[in-house]
Amino acid sequence: MTDKKLSTVLGFDFGTRNIGVAAGQVITRTASALPSLKARDGIPDWNQIEALIKEWKPDAIVVGIPLNMDGSESEMSRRARKFGNRIHGRFNLPFYEADERLTSFEAKEWAGKLGHKGHYGSNPVDAMAAQIILEAWLNDPQNEHLMNS
Repeated sequence: MTDKKLSTVLGFDFGTRNIGVAAGQVITRTASALPSLKARDGIPDWNQIEALIKEWKPDAIVVGIPLNMDGSESEMSRRARKFGNRIHGRFNLPFYEADERLTSFEAKEWAGKLGHKGHYGSNPVDAMAAQIILEAWLNDPQNEHLMNS
């Protein structure tokens, strides 16, 4: 999508009520969870997205695409892709998709080990899911060409 090598990437776990966010560093191939964003039927406060982009100055964004287990599209995968395309269009940032199957399950398992009580509605794990999505993308050999300088 771009010839510029990546160094900082923002990752998103799209949801209709909460959007998880993580910031990742290409050099370490690690990501850190950031505060999740509230959404209304999948629509974020675009000013919050703009503030994140101004603060982190990412070279690209990665959005988890929730495919069905058989790899087929779902309504949520279409909406997540549309969200990524909107960020691309508004902020002129390259947008990459990441397969996010089972990341919410993995985030809940991880949160449980850290003492989460299981009330995911009042205490969501979307930021953890965004971190898992972004770290998986950063460590995927298929994306190696984007990160080598």
